[in-house]
Amino acid sequence: MNDIPIRLIRLSDMRFVGRNDLRVYFQSPVPQTAHDYHPSHTVKYAILSHRWLGEGEPTYEQIKLGTASLASRGYEKLKLFCDKAGACDVQFAWSDTCCINKSSSTELDESIRSMFRWYENSTVCIVHLAQSETIEDIPDDEWKQRGWTLQELLASREIKLFNKRWRPMTGNTNDKSQRSTQVIKTLEGATGIPLKGLWMFHPSPVRVDERMTWAARRKTTRVEDVAYSLMGIFDVSLQIAYGNGGDRAFCRLIKAIMQTGNPSVLNWTGEAAMHRSSDAFPRLPQSFAGRTLQLPSSLGRLEMTMTGLGLRVPLVILPLSVCWTSELHEGNSYEVILECPLCPTVKINFVGFSDNYRHQFTLGIVNYSLRSCGLPRISGKSAGFILQRGLEDTILPHGVCQPSSGDFVGLEIVSPPDRKFVQWKKVYRTSLIEVNFPDIPGGLFFYVGRKYLEIVYL
Repeated sequence: MNDIPIRLIRLSDMRFVGRNDLRVYFQSPVPQTAHDYHPSHTVKYAILSHRWLGEGEPTYEQIKLGTASLASRGYEKLKLFCDKAGACDVQFAWSDTCCINKSSSTELDESIRSMFRWYENSTVCIVHLAQSETIEDIPDDEWKQRGWTLQELLASREIKLFNKRWRPMTGNTNDKSQRSTQVIKTLEGATGIPLKGLWMFHPSPVRVDERMTWAARRKTTRVEDVAYSLMGIFDVSLQIAYGNGGDRAFCRLIKAIMQTGNPSVLNWTGEAAMHRSSDAFPRLPQSFAGRTLQLPSSLGRLEMTMTGLGLRVPLVILPLSVCWTSELHEGNSYEVILECPLCPTVKINFVGFSDNYRHQFTLGIVNYSLRSCGLPRISGKSAGFILQRGLEDTILPHGVCQPSSGDFVGLEIVSPPDRKFVQWKKVYRTSLIEVNFPDIPGGLFFYVGRKYLEIVYL
């Protein structure tokens, strides 16, 4: 009941059929005990991937009542799609324009959360490229610039491309197969998705930085759909809330991915999102496009928890000291070189401000792992954040009384420190950096004591 769309179009009469109708119809042939059973083995349906028209797309109400205008371009497209679906030996079809009752918030929520799975379970995904005549035209087609078509391309196991005149663009049965060399290579160049990702994509919150770049140049009509169209790709789920704004929706997506513990979600550059308690959240998928650090594909999980103080994350903290500063032409900006006293050959360069002398610096390693011995294991080729903390004034305000130890039985009262440091924070507008420990080859590891493991709020 959850593996196929809420309703499908029956090709024989262009009428809606719901899941209950299908369950009754297919109940007897379904091999209930088969371990390799898949919905597409019985309920075969085609699904449409396309660029919506500006107006004229048939609605759920129009198809249900039979009032869709036969002369409209949108209904003509739906009919042609159904004709092509029938030629693919399926009985049913699904289109996002009319098969979702968008007046029902519950149904809209379920549909958006489930859409990746519906494409994944389809028999064939029919792709209509309304601006392309030949395969060479695909890089300029609006279809590859839209947000939702990314998951449709990745999720579908079998696709068939049709040009603007609804003629097949190849003679292949499946244009996503390894036999479709020209098509696959064209799609790779047009979308930035490597061949392996096109052929064998698995939804998962891994290689988040790389996968986000696939969506960096895509657009959606509703700003919240930037986040919602990526849920299935990263195998996370969000409550659908249109009207909350794109920033909030994308931050919720990033938070859901962070909870899975993959450090690659931190590998972005540029300005942080307007989050009320953390600057560890990117603004958009474009934030990942400017990343310069290539993280290894196999990363240990990192515990990340969102709190009122910021993103709570345990990092391996290695102290840094300022060894050189030089004023830049921008005025109050300085080029700063830091070195690690524990490993003097490790030097880090960044742009800071004139009050560097008032700060302590450290390197927070993110790609470590805790072994069974409980000790952090670090790779010779590591990644981390430059963290800083400044001095905090702790002079008591006028009129505040400092109690003595005798005022509270059993409570040790001490004098306040003359000065103290605030929490570690990521240096403003810096991203993950690569750190190579020269005495440790990149493929090898070394261990450090647990005293270097510290909770940080980013």
